[in-house]
Amino acid sequence: METKSHEQLHIFFFPYMAQGHSIPLIDIAKLFASRGVKSTLITTPLNAPLLSKAIQSSKNLGFEIEILVIQFPAIEVGLPQGFEITSMATTHEMKEKFFQATFLLEPQIEQILDQHRPHCLVADSFFPWATDVAAKFGIPRLIFYGPGFFPMCASLSVILYEPHLKVSSDSEVFTIPNLPVEIKITRNQVPIFDQNANPFLSKLLTESRECEERSYGIIFNTFYELEPAFADHYRKVFGRKAWHIGPVSLCNKAAGDKTEMRGMEASLDEPECLNWLNTKKHNSVVYICFGSLTNFSDPQLLEIALGLEAYGQEFIWVVKKEKKEKEEWLPAGFEQRMEGKGLIIRGWAPQVLILEHQAIGGFVTHCGWNSILEGVSSGVPMITWPVSAEQFYNEKLVTEILRIGVAVGSEKWAPLVDVKKEASVKRDAIEKAVAQVMVGDEAEEMRSRARALGEMARRAVEEGGSSFSDLTALIEELRSL
Repeated sequence: METKSHEQLHIFFFPYMAQGHSIPLIDIAKLFASRGVKSTLITTPLNAPLLSKAIQSSKNLGFEIEILVIQFPAIEVGLPQGFEITSMATTHEMKEKFFQATFLLEPQIEQILDQHRPHCLVADSFFPWATDVAAKFGIPRLIFYGPGFFPMCASLSVILYEPHLKVSSDSEVFTIPNLPVEIKITRNQVPIFDQNANPFLSKLLTESRECEERSYGIIFNTFYELEPAFADHYRKVFGRKAWHIGPVSLCNKAAGDKTEMRGMEASLDEPECLNWLNTKKHNSVVYICFGSLTNFSDPQLLEIALGLEAYGQEFIWVVKKEKKEKEEWLPAGFEQRMEGKGLIIRGWAPQVLILEHQAIGGFVTHCGWNSILEGVSSGVPMITWPVSAEQFYNEKLVTEILRIGVAVGSEKWAPLVDVKKEASVKRDAIEKAVAQVMVGDEAEEMRSRARALGEMARRAVEEGGSSFSDLTALIEELRSL
């Protein structure tokens, strides 16, 4: 721990109530605490026990990290009491009401800032109003932006230059302008929000972009060596202060932190999972997981099962399905035939622990930024299956820029809830993609590049590394204020 200055730096961290947003910001709070900063996480009653569990190891080490609980206004927007995390939303209407409720948190945040007067507020990009609230008390607001520099640059270029409006169809390919490398994409794959179809979400994204310009700067969960051209491009072309301090998941050294996924309990005991993997050869198992929000239809899940069985690759497959007597998303007798060859985890999995195991040779992912970084940090090549948000941009980074993965063939942006019923990716495409990543010369070349990036990721967060140094520079700058 660093020597504390006369007045200890105190920072508030305010994560958005979604696992993909909160997990990295919890890790960031732990990183700051490990450097002698007093860190306070703001959360709601439902989420507080998860955060408490996630920070316990830091507290045990003597770091100053605490939780401050505010009330979530679910009832005020027509949601049930206790509806405090986005994964509870099962319809678009519920998701929009949840967004609306987050804007009603402003008075509570203003009150606790006035009461505690921290030196800085780090808030998720989904809280655009936090910049102005912090400014009332002369407190600098840093934005936590989930994805990396490349998807941010691609997104800003699409917004500024509107190339998607200059093509004649949703499937016509266009080049994203003003990027350091040529990236081609279609309108089907770009996260464009129709103002008429979803006015509130469109408003949220517009305000988020505007608050970026008024904030003190942006924290990125990435490391410089992963996307150097885009880190430089973002700072130079868009002229915004930014710090790269990741991969922040690497702050979790203890197996317990990785098993419980920084607060979330795994659906399978750690020993059972590791014992199964310990029986497998190196690089022989493909790990399949699509994040916490993606809900594939039964026909799509069936195609995945058929593709896995047809190729015969050993696998761990994470699905958000409870065990039932009759399961239409699995072929008859599938689990019996796959016994010893495949492991199905229903619910939450200890993803970091699994990816780091030497038996894992490939990762089928929805291309959420956290998953991309965890795959990179573990040195595992990927099969990309983007679904929504910036995930199609992330796929381009993996398959075209880093060249550590292959695309399964997902062609169209889809909402996070109510993913369309029919199977958009067929078993043949799944079987082919798994084969490309798991066997052959091309697979070995991808694996070699992935391992090199994994080493770079680990060096970046060690003392003297690019992310370690950027975090040091940020803390020193905040102290000087």
